[in-house]
Amino acid sequence: MIPKKYEFVIFAFFMSLFMTILMSFVITLINVGLSETFLAQWFKAFWRAYVVAFPAVLTVVPLVRKLVKKLVAES
Repeated sequence: MIPKKYEFVIFAFFMSLFMTILMSFVITLINVGLSETFLAQWFKAFWRAYVVAFPAVLTVVPLVRKLVKKLVAES
């Protein structure tokens, strides 16, 4: 089992992984359609996007948490 101190990194890993899979799939499908080269083009788009998505999630999530905390009233 992974230690609790790595929870945020694991969260960022899976959040960026699933979002990148979904978004790169949809955008590649829209741009290319279901062609013979779809899977190869999707996989290429996925890895390019994931290289950006993982560090982006690591950076953006703490900022979003702070913003939401300021905008949402406490009970």
